[in-house]
Amino acid sequence: MVTLYAGLDDRVLVVRGERRSHCAGNTQWDVTERLSGANIDCVDASPDRPERVFVGTVDGLRRSEDGGETFEAVGGFSDRVTAVTVSPHDPDVVWVGTEPSAVYRSADGGRSWEERGDLTDLPSAERWSFPPRPDTHHVRWLAVNPHDPAHIYVAIEAGAFIRSVDGGQTWQPHPEGGRRDNHTIATHPDDPCRVYVAAGDGYAESPDCGDNWTYPDAGLDHGYVWGLAVDRDDPDRVVVSAASGARRAHSAATADSYVYRKTGDSDRWARAMEGLPEPEGTTRAVLAAGSGAGEFVALTNRGIYRSHDGAARWHELDIPWPERYTDQAGRGLAVVP
Repeated sequence: MVTLYAGLDDRVLVVRGERRSHCAGNTQWDVTERLSGANIDCVDASPDRPERVFVGTVDGLRRSEDGGETFEAVGGFSDRVTAVTVSPHDPDVVWVGTEPSAVYRSADGGRSWEERGDLTDLPSAERWSFPPRPDTHHVRWLAVNPHDPAHIYVAIEAGAFIRSVDGGQTWQPHPEGGRRDNHTIATHPDDPCRVYVAAGDGYAESPDCGDNWTYPDAGLDHGYVWGLAVDRDDPDRVVVSAASGARRAHSAATADSYVYRKTGDSDRWARAMEGLPEPEGTTRAVLAAGSGAGEFVALTNRGIYRSHDGAARWHELDIPWPERYTDQAGRGLAVVP
């Protein structure tokens, strides 16, 4: 059994499938809508606690302990919850980011929360601004170093990539060379110092936990990079979604978005569109690694797609996809066995 928690603009889809083989036709999928009418920003769940899922919304944080059957508000957040990450070290440790930018930590599965440091004390904070709401900014993504639970990476949209090495008690300033319009951060347990970033100002990687940066962009024809996933078994196999700009990424009416892949066999990106819908009218994909080698999942406004060969080819999940979904964008995606 595999479960996908897929967040659209105004609902969460709980998609369950029986893993019989890698052939799309041999998987039976069941879909349930939850939190209909909510304004969704992010989703996460842990493979170690697959029935517990967290959903960030404009009105705070929701948690389910029964695989998405029921949800309850937790944390008492009055601010918009824009990022949520379950620690890879302990499924009871959960990190939340909000708008305006702040970071909170729970050590008991979401029952109690503590704000970690003050992000806005950082020197770059006076320049942080999110263009659609320029009077504010938010935490777009949180990632935990896979070998050190106290080492936290935070994407500020828009303005900074920031880090903590003491569990968020203190925060380090934006490093020289780091991207500014950060969307998604990834790490990998087999290369724990490596950091991957998808940003509106391009793709970037750091080999040393964010101290120094490289910008491998050969073949990446679209510089507004949004979705990001790394193969669970191969830190050199990376998949991103990208467009020429925000207008072409997020709105179905003007969308023209692409998926690219990069492997250890080449430093160049290649378009990875076989089996995916045409770029025109397709919003930027939210991407997630599957549970096995070469497995990826992509969520767009036109459906959910899986790959079992490192994103060389995709197939669409055989699930209902009502017309009302096509006007929405993916907001979050968690894949658990």
